[in-house]
Amino acid sequence: MPGLGEDYAKAGFARRLGWGSRPAVLLVDAALAYTDPDSPLFLTTGAKAAEAMSELADAARSAGIPVLWSRVHFADETCAEAPLFAAKVPALKVFADGNPLGGFAPPLCPAPGEQVVVKHYASAFAGTSLAAWLASHSIDTLLIGGYSTSGCVRASALDTLQHGFRPIVVREACADRDGGPHEHNLFDLDAKYADVVTLAETIQTIVWYAEDRPR
Repeated sequence: MPGLGEDYAKAGFARRLGWGSRPAVLLVDAALAYTDPDSPLFLTTGAKAAEAMSELADAARSAGIPVLWSRVHFADETCAEAPLFAAKVPALKVFADGNPLGGFAPPLCPAPGEQVVVKHYASAFAGTSLAAWLASHSIDTLLIGGYSTSGCVRASALDTLQHGFRPIVVREACADRDGGPHEHNLFDLDAKYADVVTLAETIQTIVWYAEDRPR
């Protein structure tokens, strides 16, 4: 959308926030529910995004950058912890306790010691200790990937900004049910709330962070 992009830029949108001094990776709801074709939440590009998330996580670990995860979990299929959300999206019952679709999508898996935030709503910040954990570890930047772009990724990126952290959304590490919502939400996030960047650009910056930044 070059015409629209130019219009937004002239109006003062889409400026760069950039990285701070202490980044972390946040992978939002990287669940099997989004890569299993038998799941009601299946995304056709989910597996490709999982590969990008895995590459992002590996690069961060090599650089000593923390990797955090969020996952949705309910005690049972009533989803009583978030009744209105579940009434709006009944497919959330796949995240009930014991359902394998709630597990992480291969090749994704938290490494020992990595923080996993359990949530009941779209944002990884809603009703969780994520903001407190980030502040206590002096994190100022979140590199964000996950599912889905228009849902939990968008909500988490917006709350990243609203909690005073720099949101960097990694394009290839996100997926949605259709290319339209995916691209439109990336455009809107980049215009108003976050920096949307490529995986290659992110890894290049991670390498710089690890090798060349002032110690």
